[in-house]
Amino acid sequence: MKQVASLQYGVIFKKAFSNLEIFKAFVKDIIGIELEIDKIETEKSFTQKIGNIKVEFDLYAEDLKNRVIVEIQHQNGSDYYDRFLHYHCVALLEQAENYRNYRPNLTVYTIVVLTSADKHKTDVAVIDFDPKDRYGNGLNEIKHKIIYLSPKYVTDDTPEVYREWLSAIKESLTGQIEESNYHRPELQTVFDLIAKNLVSPEEKYWMIEEYNFESDKKERFADGIKEGGLKATHTIAQNLLATGLEIETIAQATGLTHAEIENLR
Repeated sequence: MKQVASLQYGVIFKKAFSNLEIFKAFVKDIIGIELEIDKIETEKSFTQKIGNIKVEFDLYAEDLKNRVIVEIQHQNGSDYYDRFLHYHCVALLEQAENYRNYRPNLTVYTIVVLTSADKHKTDVAVIDFDPKDRYGNGLNEIKHKIIYLSPKYVTDDTPEVYREWLSAIKESLTGQIEESNYHRPELQTVFDLIAKNLVSPEEKYWMIEEYNFESDKKERFADGIKEGGLKATHTIAQNLLATGLEIETIAQATGLTHAEIENLR
């Protein structure tokens, strides 16, 4: 077993997948395109603002020969479908030159990897932008796609071309990898890159920062649920007060103290 840093951390995910050969192999298996690129940008953003939200792409590459943009986004949390639909559209809109030509020069593919849980519990989901006739046949007009991958839900039924990648990402979340289970040379390179003993002090710092951010976000969410529940209880108590019920009865029904109910009058 090899001890590794978890790919749930953005800094570790980018460390592995910003490797040119790994990026190209991953894209080929997920999208079926042999990219001709010589660089991958991390935290890519556009100088021209589009919409109200600043967008940064975790991993971004343009293949001008094949006229393709590929983004790989790492996500550990909710709002995952809407957020990356927005990112995808930004990469499309950024290419628009004028009102006479709306067709982007480059096809945009967005691959999103979710390393946390997802309510739909599906391993692979796709948004295909090509228009369909009423029989479901594509018109082959628009090639743009978003592919959502959830490694936590990989199964034996997951298509083989995806399965080894998703299984490796999922196993990394435990902090150790059984290398003999994987045959792709690119995955062996991933395991070498994310080996725990090779994590730099700077990478450890960003892992801790990300962990603290996620913990704080969960705590604030729990506080919000608690506060919302208390407000709802207060509203119920106020409605009961308006009916003329005794305070003792309202206290038994809501769990509020007599003083709390008195303050709601």
